Parts: sequence; C-alpha cells; structure tokens
Amino acid sequence: MSGSGNRKRPPLVAERRYPKGKAKPARPGLQAARRRNAGTKPGGKAKRRPARRGGKQRPWPVRLLLAALRWSLRLSFRLALRGGAVLLLLVALATGYFYTTLPPATELLDARARGSVTLLDRNDRVFAWRGEQFGGQITADTVSPHLKNAIIATEDRRFYRHIGISPRGIASAIRINLAEGRGPLSGNGGSTITQQTAKLLCLGVPYDPKRWQSEADYEADCRRGSLWRKIKEAVYALAMEARYSKDEILTIYLNRAFLGAGARGFEAASQRYFGKSSNQVTPAEAAMLAGLLKAPSRYAPTRNLQRARDRANLIIGLMEEQGYLSASQAAEARANPARLSAAAEARAGGYFADWVMESGPAFLTRNTTEDVIIRTTFDQRIQNAAEEALQKVLDERLKEGSKVQAAIVVMSADGAVRAMVGGRRLRGVAGQFNRAIQARRQTGSAFKPFVYATALELGWRYDDTIIDEPITIEIPGSEPWSPHNYDKTFRGPVTLTDALRLSLNIPAVRLARAVGLDNVRTVAGEFGIRSDLADGPALALGVSESTLLEMTGAYAGILNGGSSVTPYGLIELRLQGESEPLMTQGGGIGERVITPASAEQLIYMLNQVVERGTGQRARLPGREMAAKTGTTQGARDAWFLGFTADYVAGVWLGHDDNSPLSGVTGGGLPAEIWRETMLRVHEGLPSRPLPMLRPSAPPVARPYETGPGTPPPPPEPRRDPGGRFIDDFLKALFGRPQR
Repeated sequence: MSGSGNRKRPPLVAERRYPKGKAKPARPGLQAARRRNAGTKPGGKAKRRPARRGGKQRPWPVRLLLAALRWSLRLSFRLALRGGAVLLLLVALATGYFYTTLPPATELLDARARGSVTLLDRNDRVFAWRGEQFGGQITADTVSPHLKNAIIATEDRRFYRHIGISPRGIASAIRINLAEGRGPLSGNGGSTITQQTAKLLCLGVPYDPKRWQSEADYEADCRRGSLWRKIKEAVYALAMEARYSKDEILTIYLNRAFLGAGARGFEAASQRYFGKSSNQVTPAEAAMLAGLLKAPSRYAPTRNLQRARDRANLIIGLMEEQGYLSASQAAEARANPARLSAAAEARAGGYFADWVMESGPAFLTRNTTEDVIIRTTFDQRIQNAAEEALQKVLDERLKEGSKVQAAIVVMSADGAVRAMVGGRRLRGVAGQFNRAIQARRQTGSAFKPFVYATALELGWRYDDTIIDEPITIEIPGSEPWSPHNYDKTFRGPVTLTDALRLSLNIPAVRLARAVGLDNVRTVAGEFGIRSDLADGPALALGVSESTLLEMTGAYAGILNGGSSVTPYGLIELRLQGESEPLMTQGGGIGERVITPASAEQLIYMLNQVVERGTGQRARLPGREMAAKTGTTQGARDAWFLGFTADYVAGVWLGHDDNSPLSGVTGGGLPAEIWRETMLRVHEGLPSRPLPMLRPSAPPVARPYETGPGTPPPPPEPRRDPGGRFIDDFLKALFGRPQR
C-alpha cells in the first residue's frame, strides 16, 4: 500500500487454538498405531518393510523374468496398437482405391461376355434357350417382395444391418466347415450378399479373351477361395457399401446371379422356368428361385423338379422363421409348390436346337454377343410324338440294360425339319452327341432307291425285267466278288418293282453296273447325300456312310417330285427388340434331279415295299405311304425311311460302338418305331394320296428264253441304243433352271 515504505510487515500467524503453556490433548492409541504402521517399538528404530507381504522377497531371477514379461506385454500392446492403426490405414486406402474404380450401379447390371439365343417353334412359341439368357434389367424395388425376402432370408438375413462383411457369419461358416471335416475356407463361406456381388463382379476385373481361354475359365478364376482372395473380396465389399446403397447392391445381385439353364439374373430365370416376370412370382416360386443360388445346376427344376421343390420348402421355412411369411402363407406355399411353364416342362428340342445353333452363322449363334431371336421349323407336337413313340417301342421290345441307340428325324417335303431325336436320352442337355446328324453309318439297302432313280431317269420303267441269278464280278486289285441276297435264294427274272420291293441285292448290283456307278453317285449326291460314296459295285448295297438327316432329306426329294432338298431348321433370325430380320430361309428345295414322271414311278415302287414287301410292319391304316428298309452287313445298323403325302421320317437303330444288333433288321424295330411315330404325327390330319403312278395291276416279269448252248440273257435291257440316254441324263442334271 502507499506510504508503507520499506518497513517490514509482521508475519501472518494463525491464532493458537489452545492457550499458551497447555499441551495438545493426546488421542488414545494414535501413537501406538503409528508405531505399528512404522514397524517400530516405543523408543526403538524403524524396521525395513519386507518385499512381499507374508513371505520372503522373490529371488532376483524371478524378479528379472517378471520385469521382462511386463516389458514384453507393454511392447506388444504398443506394437498391436500401431499395427492395428497401420492395418486400418491400409484397409482404408484399399477401400478408397476400389471406391474410385466403381462405376455407377446401372452400368453393372448386364456385363455378359456372351449374348443369348431364344428359339421359337413354327408357332412362335419358345422351346429352347442357348447362351446366357438375360431377361432385362430389374431393381430391388420392381421384383416381387416375396423374391426379395426369399433371397435375404436365405443368403444374408443381416443384409440391411452390416457394413459389407459379417464376422459372425464368417465365424459360423468356419465352425460348420471344421465340424464337417473340411478346411476352414472350404464349403460354407459366410459371405454376405455384398461379398457375393463383389465375386460376381470379379472384383472389377473385366473378361479378357486374351487372358482366359473361355468365359468359364474366367468365372472359375473369379470364384477362387484363397485367403488372399477372401481379403480382397472383403475390402471390395466395403468399397461397395461406401459407394452404393443397399438396394443398389441388391439390384446388381438380382441381375447378375447365375441361376442355371443359361439364365443370368432373376428375371431371365423367372421367364425360363415359370414363363412370367420376376415381379409376379408367388412365395413358392420365389423360394425355388432363391434355392438356385446354392447350386444352380443341382437345384435347377428342369433337371430335378422334386429336388428343387425340397430346397424351396427349406427356404419357405426360413422365410416363416424370420417373419417374412405367416404360418398360413407358408402352409399354402408348401401345399401349392411351384410348377414349370409348358416350355420348361417339355424340355423338348435339345437336339434340334443344337443343330440350328451349329447350322447358323457362329457370330449370331454360338459366339453371339447380342441377344438373338430365331424362328424355326420345329413342331413341339411332332417332337413329343417322336419321343413318345421311341420310348414306347424300346420299353416294350428291348431287354433291360440294352445299350441300343436310336435316332429319328421328321420333316416336310421341302426339307423343313419338324422334329429330331438324337438318342435315347430324350431329356438331354445341350451339347450331347446327336446321332441324327453326327453319326455316319452305312446305309444298307436304304440306299437302293437312288440306284433305281438313276435307272428310271435313264429310260428304265418300273415294270422292266432284270435277272436275279448268281454273279461274280472281277474287281481290279481285289478278289472276285460274288454278292448274294439276304435270304441266299435266287428268283430269276424279276421286275424292278419286285427287286426293290423284296430288297434283292443281285438285281441292284446288276442295275447299278448297267446305268453306271458314276451316274448313281451323281444322282445320290444331287439328292443330298454328301458323304464320300464308294467306287466299286458294292455302292449299290449301301456300303457308303451317311447321316440320318441326309438320308431323310434325300427321301424328301423323292416325295416332292424329284428335286433336291437341303434340310433346314432356321426360318428367320433377328436381334431382340428389332423387327427386321438379319437373315431368312424360305425353303430347302433346290435343283431338279429326276423328272416328276420318274419320281412317280419310284414312289409307286416304294409304296409296294410297304404293301407287299419288307416294310409291311410299318403300314398306316387308311393312309398311303412309301418307304424302304435298310440293314447293313453284319446287322450293325438298321434303317427305315419313308413318307406319306404330308411328312417324311427316318429312323436309325444301332450301337455307338458299331457292334452288331441281335435279331434286328430295318423291317423290324425301326419299322415299328416309324409306324408309332407317324401314327401320332398324323393324328387329326385328313388322309391324302401319294403323288405316284397307279398301274391297273402289279407288274409281272417277262421270262427270258434260254436253252442248251445259249448264252445267258443280258443282265438288263438297255434303253435308247447309241448312248443318247447319257446326253439326256446330263441335260436333266445340269440343263434345267433352279426351282
């Protein structure tokens, strides 16, 4: 304060609580307690506190070990904190990197490397799919709520609550895998829908045909389950969760999931299996579709409907348990299981569809990157007729365990193929061995009509006579050849009609040599038999190989009046959404091979095969037909080919390993299969007459006059002496305009 100067201030002293000269009252026992705590006795010195309460001090090695342990724990804790921080930083950086690479969700809905092909029958109904079918873009908001709930209940019940990964789900999956004797990452993966979507996107790696041999290899690489792959998948899932909303992730998943039978996405699968959009599916149908996610091939309803329904019932239980379905809704779904659409249930036309895909341009069929629609000649009713007929006859006539195979082709006279059965496994998947188009087998006597067609075109008549007597032919560079008939008998003079009706071998060989083997090869080739034909006289007996499709097409040429036929199945090809076709096919009739008059005679001769010859077991009541049987040497192949005024059909029977058939000829089982097929094919159709010659009476052979010392009669009467028939033949082949 002012005016105080340097004068010292007296120290501040607290007021005494007790009067001067009086001692502070002692608290009883306090000093004793202090002495006890200090370890001293009254008047004594303080004792040293022992290192351990109630015991001796630890030895120095123990103290050193404990100190080292405490130091290690503190160091580990610090390292863990720093390592965790570094790991979090790396995850954040990786997540950020993937985040920057993710495009808008709408660009990820359809990234197929291949397009799809939808095949329509002659009535514009879908009967088959090829490639990767994509039904169109759908969203989590547009699909049926039942489908959305079924997927979440099955694949990821905490989808809307996690951040892209589920530690609880991973731990549960590892526990299940170990309990079932698998590796921790084998089998159940515990992946969330987000992680599954990351896998479908292949972690953002696009398909590169230079890196992978096929799309299947690419997808197999994307599905690898290594630990490092799982870590990248989890990081990618975190990035997706940061980039997209939950519904956007679910939308990508709905559009990209593979669901069997070539279906990509739930819209394509719904259309494929149920013939309806994914926004219309019932709880039972939704459960079946969701069940495909576990194993699309195994649980595809087109492969095993009951297995697919059992899986769907399991998912209905999950939906009920999680509150997506009431007890009554779940009971109704179980009582009314999902049913396949008519096209999916039929599963017909697999062999036919494969053939059309092979016959079309590869860039628009097998390797298309577009979605293509193909209209075809296929008839589902006729296909079912052929399949049912084959099954009926073989079930009744073959022994259990028989490995006999069969094929059937049905077409119209212009070559439009209506049905094709490529083997006994009728409900086969795409890509099976198709015996109707891939098996080249000897044709046997089914080839003989082309020998007679050549003769008729060169001036012979149906009632001309030829000799059925033993013959030996010298073949340069080989042993002499003596053909014989099937029954080892000889009939002397026979008409051409009877020779074909009874399928006699010697008259066929004589006739082929008379008209010229080169001419026979030319006629057969012009009728559509493209295979290499034999050079020697055995050509007449069908030692050359051909396919059932070629042979059936050649017989169609006989029916249509003698013009060549190219079997076809594709009518029109266009891109999905476009109205103008990219290519069309108007018919398979080509150039004329023989005249209508020759064709009428040949049809009559083939009609007699059925009426009075080797093909009688195939007769159709109340309907005219013409046909020819065929059995190869050693009975390794049996054929029956024939036609009515409406349809042509061919049947082949044999073993894939070319071993002999037991007691089977063309006039036996093949004829029965042909008859059963055509009975069903012609149901409801009026009977129409064949375009054939109609003589007043069957032809009769004219006997040859022979006697002692007379040379044997000529093997055949020549027409048009001087060789003019060759000129006429060449003119008929090459001088007529194309139809």
